[in-house]
Amino acid sequence: MQKLKKNSLLFSIGSVGYATIELLWRGRTHWSMMLAGGICFVLFAKIAARFKRQPLLYKAIICALAVTSVELVFGIIFNIIFKKDVWDYSKIPFNFLGQICLLYTVLWGFLSCAFLPLADFINKKFKNA
Repeated sequence: MQKLKKNSLLFSIGSVGYATIELLWRGRTHWSMMLAGGICFVLFAKIAARFKRQPLLYKAIICALAVTSVELVFGIIFNIIFKKDVWDYSKIPFNFLGQICLLYTVLWGFLSCAFLPLADFINKKFKNA
């Protein structure tokens, strides 16, 4: 039950956080980004726990790659398959299929540095979950 509470809290924070970042950055979002954000923040907590003795930068790089992977999967599903046009990075250098790009991977690395301590704090509060 504790694990469900912890993951629900992480998912909720990630959902609201991701949507808020999108609204502030682009002025709009899509419900699928709330789902992606929830998944990402659960992953942040797992990464924080698994690599707790590693430096923040190391964990941030892994988190940035995790977010980028989630964005690729969601981009393929929502943008390419369902043609929802949630985002398009095709005009940004170093993009892949217009769904992910190096610039946003780097930005997610910086944002990870801000959010990893929160994930770590939640992990500590739910120590046995």
